[in-house]
Amino acid sequence: MAWWKYVCMFLLFYVYTGGLLLPIPHQPILYETARNLYFHVPLWFAMILLLVLSVWYAIKYLRKGNMDDDLQSVELANTGLVFGILGFITGAIWGNYTWGSPLPQDPKLLSTEIAMLIYLAYWVLRGSFRDDQQRARISAVYNIFAFAAFIPLTIILPRLSTNSLHPGNGGNPGFKIYDSDHTMKFVFYPAIIGMILLGYWISTLRIRYRRLNAIVEEN
Repeated sequence: MAWWKYVCMFLLFYVYTGGLLLPIPHQPILYETARNLYFHVPLWFAMILLLVLSVWYAIKYLRKGNMDDDLQSVELANTGLVFGILGFITGAIWGNYTWGSPLPQDPKLLSTEIAMLIYLAYWVLRGSFRDDQQRARISAVYNIFAFAAFIPLTIILPRLSTNSLHPGNGGNPGFKIYDSDHTMKFVFYPAIIGMILLGYWISTLRIRYRRLNAIVEEN
């Protein structure tokens, strides 16, 4: 097993143990729910990196026409979208405790919902073609445009809003101000690395499975 997989397991064990047991700064309204920072935000970091890699392989496919690049692109996008859904769910749970509603009418959440629907359409699009090459070409182009819309919707536009509840948007401070004694970063940063490695690991397993399945079908 590759060394980075051991690193992934160690980091996740450390994060889930430290995230639940280590003390955190006391903050009004947030209280113990601030521990969700270790899980909600890293899921989104991992999602974005996985989607970046997916777009990279989509571009490679359009340049070279190698079906293996399409396979890697779609599986990275699939894992990224699953991580995004998990990030959305953890955010909704967090919002229910801190804002009084899991899905308030917030610009950040509305933009994220639109972005997620765009990527859900990616799955529908791939399932609507029978020809492998046609499916790969059209979905690769769609993948690129979906990511080009995803970044402004989830990162840029919410920051321009003046009435967002989400930290870091609408003039609200980011979570650095809540980590008053700088203890949370010792779990938060390893959580980002661990979640990224986990997402990539899951993607590689899916890619290997798809490759083996293709070999079996050919024989």
